[in-house]
Amino acid sequence: MTTDPIPLPADVDATSALLVQADYVADRSLATALFLALKLGRPLFLEGEAGVGKTEIAKVLSRALGRQLVRLQCYEGLDVASAVYEWNYQRQMMEIRLAEAGSTDRSRLAEDIFDERFLIRRPLLRALEADPAGPKVLLIDELDRTDEPFEAFLLEVLSDFQVTIPELGTIAAAEPPIVILTSNRTREIHDALKRRCFYHWVDYPSAARERQIIALKAPGTPAALSEQIVGFVHRLRASDLFKAPGVAETLDWTQALIQLDALELDPSVINDTLGTLLKYQDDIERIQGSEASRLLAEVNAERAAQVARAGG
Repeated sequence: MTTDPIPLPADVDATSALLVQADYVADRSLATALFLALKLGRPLFLEGEAGVGKTEIAKVLSRALGRQLVRLQCYEGLDVASAVYEWNYQRQMMEIRLAEAGSTDRSRLAEDIFDERFLIRRPLLRALEADPAGPKVLLIDELDRTDEPFEAFLLEVLSDFQVTIPELGTIAAAEPPIVILTSNRTREIHDALKRRCFYHWVDYPSAARERQIIALKAPGTPAALSEQIVGFVHRLRASDLFKAPGVAETLDWTQALIQLDALELDPSVINDTLGTLLKYQDDIERIQGSEASRLLAEVNAERAAQVARAGG
């Protein structure tokens, strides 16, 4: 028994609600970009710093809509054989040897060895295949890690949702997949590819939204500790660091502090746990000690001022 595919959200508010159901807190501009991409069947290209939740969007859509997630993790040197398809050469050689031994018809050998049963489907080709649950979610992650020739190849996929295999012909999707592309902007992506997508810059969340994220992802975190964590992380992001902490690092730090039974931040616990928040030794050395104490004092002073204003 097959069930009908879960329908796409009908408007921006429904898109926001869908994300919240899957524990993803998005601002309205991101929900709007996602709704339009879903409604109009266009790929959504997400740029932003590492750790701000770009990849999670595709995972959330897959869970919330009950669709299969197909992920293509990009890297330098990625080629068609790894991204789209390749032939199973071992099985083809076995078929050739059987033909030479007279077990199969040699006149049909060339046709037989390029049959679909010898085709190894890689992520892009799998994403074009039909699925009873509805079009799949295709995540092309960290596109900026690839090179320009692969970008050029993607133009056919993103324009017509099809790939061409010389031995078989063109394979097109009956229904286009939902496509999410991400980039950490280590290099610029070509305009020709961007024109085929809707674009959104995923920024670090506001303090209020980051507290919401902590409440969803780390329920039970004391409110005072959550406020201190977010205040401290936001000051780190304003510092001159090699790599500012993303939302993923905020959540890692929160979980670490909970495991240590920390009810509030103090300089000692900050110094002991900076490795869960910062990923470069130079950054840790810059913040440890007096700088951590100074930032924490600013956070506590701001919280005290807010309490005083609320009491007044």
